[in-house]
Amino acid sequence: MKIQRVCPFTKKLNEREIDVTPNQIYAWQNGQLIQNAMPNLSPADREFIMTGITEEVWNDTFEGEGA
Repeated sequence: MKIQRVCPFTKKLNEREIDVTPNQIYAWQNGQLIQNAMPNLSPADREFIMTGITEEVWNDTFEGEGA
């Protein structure tokens, strides 16, 4: 499924193809923890769905400084 999110850091609209079903999205949006609703996804894919932050931006922002 194509997922589009705006990154809160870069303000860029990103689109990714993620192996997630509408039922999984629905379960998460209705209160299920994302790791329980989408156990098949990587942490990076789940982060992108939740926040729009890509793995590259995450690494540059949180691991690039002071690491």
